[in-house]
This record gives sequence, structure tokens and C-alpha cells, in this order.
Amino acid sequence: MLALWVEQLLEFASGALAEIRETERYPDLMSWARKQGTGMMGGDLPTAQALAPELWSQTPLERLGFACEPLARPGLNEPCWCDSGRRTRHCCAAVELAGDVPDHLMWMLSLREWKGLTLKAALGSGLAPAQALLEAGLIEAETGQSGRAQQILESLFDTADWSTLPAQCEPAFEMLVDLYQERGFHRKREALLSDVLQCGPLFLRGVALERLCLLYLDSDDLDSARDAFVRAQQTLPDSPTLAYLEAMLLLHEGNEPMAVERSRFWFRRLSRQGELEPGQLQFLADLAEDPAATLAEQLLHAEEELAEPLEAFQELLEHLPEPPLLHFERGAGDAVIYHASQREAALFSEFQTLFMAQLEDDGLMNFDQDPWLLAGDWLPALCARPEWFAAPHVVQSLIMALTTRFGSLPWMVPVLLEPLAHYLETWLDQARAACQPPDDKQRCQLDWEQGDNAVLLGTGLTLVVGMERGAQRRSRRLAETLMSLDEQDALGLRELVLDQLLREGRNQEALALSEQALANVSEQEADDDDSSLLGVLMGQVLALYRLGRKDEASETLGSAQRHNPHTLATLCAETLPPITQAMAIPGSRAEAHQYRALMRDQWRATPNALEWLASQSFDR
Repeated sequence: MLALWVEQLLEFASGALAEIRETERYPDLMSWARKQGTGMMGGDLPTAQALAPELWSQTPLERLGFACEPLARPGLNEPCWCDSGRRTRHCCAAVELAGDVPDHLMWMLSLREWKGLTLKAALGSGLAPAQALLEAGLIEAETGQSGRAQQILESLFDTADWSTLPAQCEPAFEMLVDLYQERGFHRKREALLSDVLQCGPLFLRGVALERLCLLYLDSDDLDSARDAFVRAQQTLPDSPTLAYLEAMLLLHEGNEPMAVERSRFWFRRLSRQGELEPGQLQFLADLAEDPAATLAEQLLHAEEELAEPLEAFQELLEHLPEPPLLHFERGAGDAVIYHASQREAALFSEFQTLFMAQLEDDGLMNFDQDPWLLAGDWLPALCARPEWFAAPHVVQSLIMALTTRFGSLPWMVPVLLEPLAHYLETWLDQARAACQPPDDKQRCQLDWEQGDNAVLLGTGLTLVVGMERGAQRRSRRLAETLMSLDEQDALGLRELVLDQLLREGRNQEALALSEQALANVSEQEADDDDSSLLGVLMGQVLALYRLGRKDEASETLGSAQRHNPHTLATLCAETLPPITQAMAIPGSRAEAHQYRALMRDQWRATPNALEWLASQSFDR
């Protein structure tokens, strides 16, 4: 019965609104209600007459600057406001509506109807009820109207009085953050998070901190992510989301045993409270059993349309055949060259007819279009044609697609990347064997520019970065293999390996690698476009400090500070803006910020290291 009433109410209200917009005159609305509106109420004239004045009183009128023109509610013995000519007690007051009429209904419908300048003016009037903004914004988002949804939801949170926000505004806040992320409005996203953290109600502050933690994790800023998590825990200590966040954070930090232990703690604590829905409780139980596998399964099933193809793809990866041998030849000088065979080219061509996306020729390893838009076509086809994996170009496209979608999430590495890494490692072992110098000749190199070498090297670089969190040692071994094939380090892997050695506490090896990287580069000769120099210098500083060689560490720190004068202040600051959109140009604040995001957690984990840094001065 209630569902029928809601359906009839929405139909009647929409018809009434269309009539009001024609003339914005009350008598015209009542005439419409008696003629057309009665049919929408199943022929119930008294209900149509009683409902129309209620809706008129809450409808924003453009002629009044979007204010309403509410009718004075008549007394029981006064003439009824529906203009029937009868007393109210014998007319509309005698009608019992089948359900409530939300007092923001006509504003919500108006917001969904207005467009362009009219919508902008209505939102700018500040008269729209918060509940109307909330509902209209969510409906627009759910129907794919991202721009309108953003515009409406922005008005909801553009308030000086946060206490006026509806209690149900949490999903709208998360929706607006997601819209900013999807549409590239990163500064607006950061400003919204900042406003909520400073002024928002307690429950929204907790949600903002949770989202902030996820943003930091996405940008690999583990130190700031840990800080945001601790603040979220203090704000909302019993939020089930904290279990999910802490598991992700610990896995990013490479501490899987602690992730298991803490997940079990959260499950015991939250299950005792008895306030969780069965689905939430089961998720926490699964998380306590195996955090990495649970998070991977959740992500694979995040989109209903791709859940089944991704599951089949995952199963295929578990049973891949051994990779075939590739053909390498010796070129002029010390070059070893891989050329794709005709069969490999044909396999890639078949795959490409469905995959469609191609790597752009800009050296940045980007696709010219999103391959996941057609994943419903190429994933099932790939599962049916596993021989496509024999083509390195196919493997490269797959690895690039997986890393663009799943980033470097640690829990996705064993499921998706490591099986493909086996293929590349086998091929690189072949290349390394081909590079072994006969007799006393110079070792051969796998030059990026020759043949199809870029396919193997580019795939290797993508895998090294993608596996850095979830399979750190394997990532480092792969990086070392690539560097052995390319002693000039055209891929810029030394800094990444250096960071990994420092995370593993292998400080002597980290120092040796940094010395090797800096051996042929003097401070005066260093190119301004050497994007890895700051990381190598600061890696050497940290290794020296950990080894107790503080005087040498201070000397190298001076070189780092001269390379980038923002380094010390940025690394020692307690807080910084969460995300920077600036290019990380050598010597810039963005470069210093990027280094802090990647390595401040290691400086913080080293006893007294940050205090020592803060005591250093290179103003002289």
C-alpha cells in the first residue's frame, strides 16, 4: 500500500510541478488537480484536491527568486483552501492521505528539472533545503549525470552551519569526493576534505579521515596514511571501516603477519558489540582469516559486470603453460636484440582486435584509451585463447592494463602480477644468457632503442613498480636483472632498488649502490633533469646515518640540500597538503614532496633520524 502511495505521489507531484511552471499561479494548479490530477490518484478527487495545496506551499517559484508562496492553513470552519467553496472540516481536512508528504519534495523535483543558468541561480539562492540537495544529488549521480550531481552536492556542503546537514549526508559526501576524483578536480577534493576536517560534524570528520588515508595510500605516502588512520581511529573508534583500513595500511607497509593479527583483533572487538549486519561480520571474519586474499577477492568482485571474467582470468593465470623461448640475435657492437616472430606478431594482432588500446609513443607507457571499457570482450576471449600469452606484446599490454587498474596494491600482486612476472623473468634469463660475453669480450647490452627490446624492458619497469609493495624481494631481483642488462640504467631503477634495500635494512648494500650510482656524477656536472638524483643522495644519507657515519651523512645531506633546497623542510614537517598536482621537476617543492611521500616512513622508523635531520643546517 505504501509503495503504491509513493508511486502515485511522485507522479502527481511531477505533474503538478509541470503545471506550476507554466504560469506559477495557484488557481491554475487547482484546475489541473481536479481535471488531470484526479486520474493520477486513481480517480480520487478529494485526495487530489487535498494534496495540491500542500505541494503548492513548498514549491520554489522563479518569479519570487526561488522562494515559496505558502498558503495560510485555514481553520476548520473557514472556507477550504482548495477553492471548493466548502468549509475545511467538510473538505480537505476530512481527507486522510495514505502516507506522508516530504516537505522538500517539490524542491527536490525542481532541482532535477532545472538546467543551466536556472539551476545555477536556484542553487545560488541558498533556499534549497539540505535534504532536497542530498536526494537530488544522489539521484543524478546514480543516473550518470556526473556534472549535475557535482553541482548540486557542492551546494549541500557549501555551508557555514554544518549542523544543518541531514544526518544521512555521509553517502553524499563520499559521492562528491568520488566525483572529484573521477573528474580530475583534485584541488576541490582536497579543499572539501580540509573543510570537513576543520568544521564538519564528528561523523563526517571520521569519514574524511578514512578517505584521506585511502588517498595517501593511493599516492604511496605511507607515513601520512598512518597519521590519517590514527586520527580516524581517535575520531571514530568503533567504525568497521577501520579494520579494512588498517589491514590495507599494514599490507602496504609489508607487514602481513601484523595485518592478520590486527584483523583478528577487530573481528573480536566488533563482533562482541553485536551491531554489525551479517555481511559486514562475514567480511571481518574473512579479513581475520586472510587479509590479502579477502581484499583481492573484494576488488575483483567490485564491479558486477567484470566479476565473472576477472575470476576466470585469475584461474587461468594459476594454470598458465611455461612461456615459450624467444629469438634473440647479436647485433653490431655489444647489442643483443629481440625481434618479434611472425607468429608472435599474429597472436598480438588477434588480441589487439578486441583489446583496442595501444601504448602511446611518448615514452611514458600510457594507453591511448582505457582498455577496461572493453574488458567484457577481451577478458573472456583471452581465457579462451591462452596461446596469446606466447606474445610478449600481449603480456606487456596485460601487465600495463592490470597496473593501471589495480595500481601497486600489495594484495593484487600474487593474484595477478606474479604469474605474468614468471613469463618476463624467463625471457630476461634468455636475454641474459645471450648477453654472456664469449671469451674476454665486453658484456652485451639490451638496448631500449633496438628491435623490440623496448617491449621487454618496458614490461620489466612496469612489473618492478607494480610488485614493489606486494612482492618486494621479487621486484628488487627483477630490477637488478634489468640493470644487469642495461648498465646505463635507462629505466631509472637504481633509486627504486635503493629504497627497497633501505626498507629491508640492508644498509651496507644500499650504501654501495648509491656510491655506484653517484660515482660518475659530480655535483657540478649533474644534469638538472636527473630525476633520480635526490632519491639517490637522500638514500645514501639514510644508509650512512644508520651505519653510524654521521659526519659523512651530513656531508652528503649538504649535496642533497643544494640539489633541492626544499628537502629538509619538507621531510621534517609534521604535516603537508595530502596530494600535489605539480610536476616533480628536479629542485622543486614537488620533487621534495614526492621524496617525502615515498620515504618519510623509513626516516621516522629510524631512531632519532628525523631529529638529526632537523638539527642540520646548510644556510652557509
